Amino acid sequence: MITIALPKGRIAEETLEIFAQIFDREFKFDNRKLILEVGDFRFLNVRNQDVPTYVEHGSADIGVVGLDVITEKELDIIELLDMNLGKCKVSIGIKNEDELDWSKPNIKVATKMVNITNKYFASKAVGVEVIKLYGSIELAPLVGLCDAIVDIVETGATMKENGLKVAEDIMDSSAYLIANKNSYYAKKDEILELYKSIKQVVDSRA
Repeated sequence: MITIALPKGRIAEETLEIFAQIFDREFKFDNRKLILEVGDFRFLNVRNQDVPTYVEHGSADIGVVGLDVITEKELDIIELLDMNLGKCKVSIGIKNEDELDWSKPNIKVATKMVNITNKYFASKAVGVEVIKLYGSIELAPLVGLCDAIVDIVETGATMKENGLKVAEDIMDSSAYLIANKNSYYAKKDEILELYKSIKQVVDSRA
């Protein structure tokens, strides 16, 4: 059996649709169920941030998760395929009336993506003080907690609604198919067969 960790919400639904297309049968989580077993597959419905942890520790053989989460967590997993789902950017946001001043000796940034933020500002040779938040990050610059934020941006609507603008994009992100290293070698044939089938559907939708 292959165990697959999926992030809750739209990406899980779209991934299950791909499986339905490949195997010509229904794949759907009922109500609030966290485990779905169909044929030789067991799907786990977990939080987006937790998918790579389940995969790295071997509780799931493969998983689907955003490249931003993989990059932030710096985990020891195998990236198999860009699934072209959940496309977004990791961007720096500031108040509409502000400009990003790279000449400042220190910039205060609120984010939940601490590693990505530290690395990006280091690449600009700019000092950064990172304030870790878990939600409502757009609020932080409005009340003077920080100079800027680093957050996921899909359409930019949330920033606009809160009087913010994108100052600079750090990276593009989309959902990736990832694998546990031990599982990849122990179940290589099954995983590669599945990878090829998923890639075929992903390519046909491109």
